[in-house]
Amino acid sequence: MIRKAITTLGFGLICCSAIAQNSAKEVDPELRLALREAITQADSFADRFDAEVWLMSKSQPLSRYIKDPKRRMHVLKAVHREAIRAELRPEIVLAVIQIESAFNPYAVSRVGAQGMMQVMPFWKKEIGRPDDNLIDMDTNLRYGCTILKHYIKKAKGNLANALAYYNGSYGRHTYSSKVLDAWASRWR
Repeated sequence: MIRKAITTLGFGLICCSAIAQNSAKEVDPELRLALREAITQADSFADRFDAEVWLMSKSQPLSRYIKDPKRRMHVLKAVHREAIRAELRPEIVLAVIQIESAFNPYAVSRVGAQGMMQVMPFWKKEIGRPDDNLIDMDTNLRYGCTILKHYIKKAKGNLANALAYYNGSYGRHTYSSKVLDAWASRWR
């Protein structure tokens, strides 16, 4: 009985090893290079392993929106950095961006919201920085994450209400539902 269990375990390990080796061979070399560079420069992660796991797990769903692996890693690192700085879950920020702009840094809404997180330009005047460029990804993420964190505090941690505040649709949860659905299906 024990010999059979050991044999089965050994066979299982050999199969798993073969599957892992085949999976590793299928990784796009450009993605591998971009990931390696992103990991060595990732400053918002606890350690290199955390960076590798998170970046790789989010790179695949983001590839639908951003084809270039280097650009994708750049966006993921920036989102992670700004989300962590604002004490937000990066996955929620990714979901907000998916719904707001589909990761288009040049997006401008019909009401004038700009960039990936669709930040309203009036915020620049509110804080005395009228020359800030909301199309710049890093600036947009800094504003968007800070605004979202403010609304989470205002909503006493209720994410659905905070998202409605963020979108200017407080009292309705259509937008919140879209973001939370995106988070649950793609980014969690």
